[in-house]
Amino acid sequence: MDSIGYVALARQSGLKREMQVVAHNIANLSTTGFRREGVIFAEHVKALGRDEADLSMAHAHARSIDMTEGDLVRTGGGFDFAIRGAGFFTLDTPAGERLTRAGSFTPNEAGELVSPDGHRLLDAGGAPVFVPAQAGQIALSDDGTLSADGQPIARLGVVVPLVPETLRREGSALFATAEGVEPAPDARLMQGFLESSNVSPVLEIARMIEVQRAYELGQGFLEREDDRMRTVLQTLGR
Repeated sequence: MDSIGYVALARQSGLKREMQVVAHNIANLSTTGFRREGVIFAEHVKALGRDEADLSMAHAHARSIDMTEGDLVRTGGGFDFAIRGAGFFTLDTPAGERLTRAGSFTPNEAGELVSPDGHRLLDAGGAPVFVPAQAGQIALSDDGTLSADGQPIARLGVVVPLVPETLRREGSALFATAEGVEPAPDARLMQGFLESSNVSPVLEIARMIEVQRAYELGQGFLEREDDRMRTVLQTLGR
């Protein structure tokens, strides 16, 4: 295959990857705290020689995470928390500490607040958040202080990554970062609310149609290029 075919295949591979990302976004329209993803296309240029044009190929291996805030949905739940501004809750998982914007928690048998997957919510000091079994009224102030019957019991750990570009998605609403985190000073918490997905169904479906059409055009080009090469080989073989 000549360079034209390789360029077209590289483009098709990138479009396929982007289609998978768009489909994943659409599948998580209703996922609490979900952040939509995009694909970053990079250009690789190689000089072929003095008398030949440079070869340009597209690569789509990197993903970007859209950190735009989603809408808040009122639930009235005492252990449903939402973050306004930049920041993530910190969870203790078997793989280590992870970040999330999904703030739906429930007390487990030990009285620790856990996510739907059973991951423990951590406070600002890195310890599990414990709610006494006999606690009546649970209240959360906007600075993250959690109180039971008017007495402070913990301050939720809300952090931001030191290098946002290093965020790596694990699952639908969990993120990991290799560069560490720091407290989120401007974050404000709300009780009785959950943050919805920031995916716009209209924009994602429009993007899916655009990518599909681009892929079909590329496929047609490859088919025509294949026919051209077959014709050349048949002609030279006569």
